[in-house]
Amino acid sequence: MSPVVTTAVGVGVVVVGMAVAAGLQMERLQAGPVMGLAESGAAVTVRLKVVSDPAVRSTAGGRRPPYVVVRASVEEVVGRGVATRVRTPVVVIGSVGWKEVRFGQQVEATGRLQSVDKGGDVAAMLSSRVAPRVLDEPAWWLRAAERVRAGLRQSVAGEPEAVRGLVPALVMGDESGVPPELVEDFKTTGLAHLSAVSGTNLTLLLAFVIPLARLLGVRARGLTVVGLAMVVVFVVLARPQPSVLRAAAMGLVALAAMTSGGTKRGVRSLSAAVLALLLLDVSLARSAGFALSVLATAGIVVLAPAWRDTMSRWMPRWLAEAIACPLAAQLACTPIVAWLSGQVSLVAVGANLLAGPAVGPATVLGFGAAGIALLSADLARLAGWAAAWPARWIILIATEGADLPGAASAWPATVLGIAVLTLLCLGLTLGLHRLLARPVAVLLCLILLVVALLRPVGSIGWPPDDWVLVACDVGQGDGLVLRAGPASAVVIDAGPDPVAMDRCLHELGVEHVPVLILSHFHADHAGGVAGVLRGRVVDKIEVGPYLAPAAEVDRVRALAAAGSVPVRTVTYRERRTAGELAWTVIWPARVPPLGGSGSGGDGSPENNASIAMMVETNGLRILLTGDLEPEAQRAVVASGVDLRADVVKVAHHGSSRQDPAFVAATGARLAVISAGADNDYGHPAPRTLELLQRAGTRVARTDTGGSVAVLRRGAGLAVATQKSAP
Repeated sequence: MSPVVTTAVGVGVVVVGMAVAAGLQMERLQAGPVMGLAESGAAVTVRLKVVSDPAVRSTAGGRRPPYVVVRASVEEVVGRGVATRVRTPVVVIGSVGWKEVRFGQQVEATGRLQSVDKGGDVAAMLSSRVAPRVLDEPAWWLRAAERVRAGLRQSVAGEPEAVRGLVPALVMGDESGVPPELVEDFKTTGLAHLSAVSGTNLTLLLAFVIPLARLLGVRARGLTVVGLAMVVVFVVLARPQPSVLRAAAMGLVALAAMTSGGTKRGVRSLSAAVLALLLLDVSLARSAGFALSVLATAGIVVLAPAWRDTMSRWMPRWLAEAIACPLAAQLACTPIVAWLSGQVSLVAVGANLLAGPAVGPATVLGFGAAGIALLSADLARLAGWAAAWPARWIILIATEGADLPGAASAWPATVLGIAVLTLLCLGLTLGLHRLLARPVAVLLCLILLVVALLRPVGSIGWPPDDWVLVACDVGQGDGLVLRAGPASAVVIDAGPDPVAMDRCLHELGVEHVPVLILSHFHADHAGGVAGVLRGRVVDKIEVGPYLAPAAEVDRVRALAAAGSVPVRTVTYRERRTAGELAWTVIWPARVPPLGGSGSGGDGSPENNASIAMMVETNGLRILLTGDLEPEAQRAVVASGVDLRADVVKVAHHGSSRQDPAFVAATGARLAVISAGADNDYGHPAPRTLELLQRAGTRVARTDTGGSVAVLRRGAGLAVATQKSAP
């Protein structure tokens, strides 16, 4: 049989196999009444088997209480008076009472079934507002695994919060304790794969265990048995979920490729692993995580060996391998990462190179602490203490790397943008082999990369020397900076992203914050508080009297306590000063009851209780309005306060909910709107832009111009945006 015919037959077999697998999966999802009940939104009582760890989530802006997401398999459903035994996968969106469920438990729950998009790996979504009733505990081996996981967490309980979260994440993918700001830093620096269940975890463990077995005299098939046993232990500890099984497969392929020296063999192994995983779960074809895992492994298998051999001609082989692996993985994943995040990381390869030597010791020592905890808590704490030191180094690389001015660059997450980036990556892949063979060329590239990361001259023309107010580009949220003096500024709100807020303040040269004022506690205004606190002296945090949502209030207070920053509540009509600034609080005059409806209307009570203030600086009057909605805006007008201003920060990101009388009362020459590019809310609303245009007010927007600076030029005003800076 000719090679062409053989290839055609092979492709045909694969296509038929995938079609059969897809059909079987769809049949599994459609079997029983669950999907039909979901289409009609039926209320049901179900018996479930929990197949994932619960994850607590918050709504955008923090407008609603936190909720829990957990995956489960329906084993019995009672709907419309009929009980049916099934085995159907669903995703549960539950109240906070669901956070206590454990992997492998059987529970009984009530709720309402809802349809989901077809093509996924679940048949329906169960919305449940009450905590489930536990029917049966997990199997003995899952309980044993949980004891080991708990032992690991206990072994690092005395370490700083970031270390307490990272060590369990490195060892078994337990991300529950990783601080959100560290998660963002890991994403920015391309280290996110370390804090999730990935092939890296297993590869490191095997790379330690197999040589150790050789030293103990294990040979040939015995090494295979040891390796497989290690895989089983890893899967059990990290939980036998699809992501864990995928990570195990990719980790074995990567390790085999880097140790066998055969690229063709590695490609065959990777292809077989991908096909096997897709046959088991066709929905992986739509998973971005699966795509990233496959691409990273493919980069290591196909590109890394040749690049390693090329560089090893003029540098130590171990260093060449340490550079080649993260470089190949990062380059292969760059288009998908840009599509998901809208940015390209310039620091990822360097961060992985620097953090890499510490990952193995932290993982292996943490794994040892988990096992030792079954025998002795004291010895486990000693091993945990040892694992904490390399973990501290990884955290240092992530936090410092994320703070670099050029750590990440925006990239359009459009079809054209990703297509162009893919072509660039392919071109770089083809030419990189020749470049890596020349030490001088590599040195020049490193110098260019360092300049791009450090940006010693910053963005040319940004920030302007005479800025008075800057609305930072923090995405869909507010982050306002008022100059109070040299290297000093009052910050009003912190946006949703600590990294973006920290970067903006760094660019402005702000080292001292006399006061951080949070207009209200929605996450798009308070989520970035950690970014303001990072590396700066913050004298105090001032907040409004409406203390909701509670979860965000508690988070801000915890951050303030950790930094020894006092928190005080502002009062109506109080007047304050800081350096060149003076301001008066003009709202809220009254505080709605928690859970109430705001100022007598249908708006959000958190929005309507926002702190509004009139700021005076350098002869300018600047009106800051938080997220006030029309009912509160009308109350401010009725209070008789003088609202005349030169600049107004348009309330609620320029939403359509604006009171025309309030806008007219300001008489502002300039309106600043802080909103995220292509946000899901349609901010700023065309109606609001038209209202400002009729009032003769010039508009500056962060969604189109990036960070916006208001300048005092003689007796007039000027505006500069970061994207238009020369």
